[in-house]
Amino acid sequence: MRPFDKPALSVEQQLELLKQRGLQVANDERAMRFLEVVTLFRLSPYMRPFQETNPEHTFKPGSSLKAVVDIYRFDGSLRRITMDAIERVEVAIRATISNHMCPKYGPDWIADASIFSSSYSHSDLLRPLRDQLSKERNKLGREIDRIKKSSRADQIQQQQRIENRTRDNYFRFYGSTYSNPELPPAWAVLEELSLGTVSTLFNAIGKSVDKKAIASRFNLPFEVLASWLHTLTFIRNCCAHHSRLWNRELSIRPSLPKEWVIQNAPGDRPQPKQRLFIVLTMLAYLTDLISPDSHWKFHLAEMMDEREPGYLRLMGFPDDWKRQPQWCLG
Repeated sequence: MRPFDKPALSVEQQLELLKQRGLQVANDERAMRFLEVVTLFRLSPYMRPFQETNPEHTFKPGSSLKAVVDIYRFDGSLRRITMDAIERVEVAIRATISNHMCPKYGPDWIADASIFSSSYSHSDLLRPLRDQLSKERNKLGREIDRIKKSSRADQIQQQQRIENRTRDNYFRFYGSTYSNPELPPAWAVLEELSLGTVSTLFNAIGKSVDKKAIASRFNLPFEVLASWLHTLTFIRNCCAHHSRLWNRELSIRPSLPKEWVIQNAPGDRPQPKQRLFIVLTMLAYLTDLISPDSHWKFHLAEMMDEREPGYLRLMGFPDDWKRQPQWCLG
């Protein structure tokens, strides 16, 4: 290891460094305006395919800032359409778990540790829920005090404002309305949990028969659904934090149904199962099941048709991807 010794560069210096390394810049003023709002650090992963493999990070002949920015903007569109599909999957998995578990085990099943496997840290699930109830209860109390001290509103207006504040969210409403059970019903709790927590919770349900019933809504083995939720949590976090999807190698790779045949790519091309292609294939399959009217995969295909085939290959797309059974587009 060595000490970090890279200097902080101004926007002008950043642009000059890129030009010294061989990147073609058509308009310096526009380039500097872009670097003022998108840091060179954020842009640098999109530059790698354009760079030689040397310590100086020089650019291959003909590489332009415009080409780098085009990929950067494409990645933004890719995150947005991916997030749209994940949102639909999130809502569906919460609903499916709730629709199966609540009628069978009652509205407070999430608070029952016996529902889950013994290795599951059930207390870690409940602690933030209790904290949220307490936080909302205290926050509502402060807001009610502030409203009552307002001299500009009459009693009817004050009561209406208090009612509105009480119903700002269900945890606040529950904590101010009901004395027991301690937690809101499971169908409300599930809406508050992150996708990562829902993924862990599903995997921790103690009885396989319950997990099979939930996964059957998606025509998947429950082990595969659990794996997909884990992978989708990682991808969702990438989207939420504006991280790169294009050209990303998956650190959490999903299991696949046995009947899915995804051929390995020839030569040294990125493998479909290790890149974003497999995630988009999962989302195409799921949106066809839970939101067929959205035509999500057709919108994605239109976006991909605007890209050069080489850029798709870096995401693991096979040349015949549209003809594969999970897509059926060509």
